Amino acid sequence: MCHALLLDPKFLCILLQIDVELAREARAVGCACGGALHRADFPRKPRACPSEVRDDFSTRFSFCCNRCRRRTTSMSVRFLGRRVYLSLAVVLASARHAGQMPAAAWLAGELGVPLRTLQRWRQWWRDSLPLTPLWQEVCARFMPPVASDTLPAGLLERFAGDAKEALMRLLVFLTPITVRPVALNEGC
Repeated sequence: MCHALLLDPKFLCILLQIDVELAREARAVGCACGGALHRADFPRKPRACPSEVRDDFSTRFSFCCNRCRRRTTSMSVRFLGRRVYLSLAVVLASARHAGQMPAAAWLAGELGVPLRTLQRWRQWWRDSLPLTPLWQEVCARFMPPVASDTLPAGLLERFAGDAKEALMRLLVFLTPITVRPVALNEGC
């Protein structure tokens, strides 16, 4: 798996373009009350984000209804729910970590991800993701089944293409869980 994608501005710009399209689609749907959605992005301080693209990753696309004031946040490939690390970093770090101490040491040094955070991410992949409606709905489509203790690497292997294409497909696959609260407390 290519961890260089974390530092590839072109790949990160593709993720931004996907998020722009997802935001456009969310805005086009409008609010359930029939009101118009106005842009109401909120700031993010993404960790594991290269400085070249930090400005592009410093906001999460969101909207607010002009009638009921209800907030609508679009799905995202850049952010995995409320986590402060980029979704790309969460996937790659969790896949590489997989309980291996040398990988954990590399990630702690390279990305500044504390070992406890890696352990919480691994626990989320193993215990919480399989309980999500997304996973419950689609897990049977993977043959042979993806074992929860191999997530996310086992899931990433199921997506076709080179490392970049497979990773992008996985991030798109995960977009439904980016707009629902997920139980992962990753700390400050």
